[in-house]
Amino acid sequence: MTMSMPGEDGVSTGSAAPVQHRLAGRPSRRRLRMLAAISGIGLRVMPKIPDPLKRILLGGRQVTIDGNTLDTTLQFMLSAQRMSRAGGLVASSNVDDARAMLHMLGAHLRSGVQADTRDLAIPGPDGSSIRARHYRPATATGAPLLVFFHGGGFVIGDLESHDELCRLICRDAGVHVLSIDYRLAPEHPAPAGVDDCYAAYRWALEHAAELDADPARIAVGGDSAGGNLAAVVCRLARAEGVDAPVLQLLIYPVTDFVGDTRSKVLFADGFFLRKADMDWFRACYLNGSALTASDPRVSPLLAEDLSGLPPALVLTGGFDPLRDEGTAYAEALAAAGVAVDHRRYGSLVHGFVNFFPLGGGSATATAEMVAALKAALAR
Repeated sequence: MTMSMPGEDGVSTGSAAPVQHRLAGRPSRRRLRMLAAISGIGLRVMPKIPDPLKRILLGGRQVTIDGNTLDTTLQFMLSAQRMSRAGGLVASSNVDDARAMLHMLGAHLRSGVQADTRDLAIPGPDGSSIRARHYRPATATGAPLLVFFHGGGFVIGDLESHDELCRLICRDAGVHVLSIDYRLAPEHPAPAGVDDCYAAYRWALEHAAELDADPARIAVGGDSAGGNLAAVVCRLARAEGVDAPVLQLLIYPVTDFVGDTRSKVLFADGFFLRKADMDWFRACYLNGSALTASDPRVSPLLAEDLSGLPPALVLTGGFDPLRDEGTAYAEALAAAGVAVDHRRYGSLVHGFVNFFPLGGGSATATAEMVAALKAALAR
């Protein structure tokens, strides 16, 4: 399968302030197309390979760190990624190329989940417009609504990269999902994405009934950067006296741009999300911003008061560099009196909810998350 790459002159068409990625560099478009084709073949074949054969192909080796043993399917995926020299989450310093490669990854991870969808535009800050996608469950009238913010380090990711996950949540949890295509850095540094996500949540409060959703059961959620945005939206709603979400779904959230953690050191390279990726995301998100890394709109863990926030369903992965800050945020919420359901998946890497089509522990954990979300929103 080939991939269409934007801007064939090799210059990013969207980057207002180009930032060099320490490891990714700027591979040629030809190389990126080749990697896309190789990855596509591997991701399509991988679910068909039984675990015993994967273990044989891995030479019987296992990866155990901090008492956690890496999921066989993910170990196989990461081994294939290393052999193809595909790097980590970010494929290029060229923002458009990095976005295109993530878009390709999402396309290869489709498993055919069916859901009724409709794209729409909702009002954003200062008269702007925000793209969104509404996923409508089979039993739609009066079902809860999840306002979802995709991950991608505030720089990459879009409605398509998380379409399969949103379809799964909609179908299996029986909830409406409103996925938000918020503005991305570096063209729009912090807090542009926050402003869009908060505006989208405010819109959902006022228009849930028009979507056939229950206005009294609106949750927010997201993965990684999207988890950060969901956490910040909850704080903004509390600060402004706006009706709070009934739940915040925080999937391996980014919560602290300032501190260092053991997991960031242990899993700095080789486990999909790399330290170099996080450094690049941070620079893109904050360059040109009036906010500092310690601002709670950037680092919600550093907020002085977390009391009175909605109940939280928090997921962390044992091989994720964001593991420890996700755990720290769950613990800080609980210490502030917030009801927290923290689910630790020791064998999994960052991005596991997007890897559910591959099977293994990612599929099991994602199914458990959807079931927990359904149960929480039914109360």
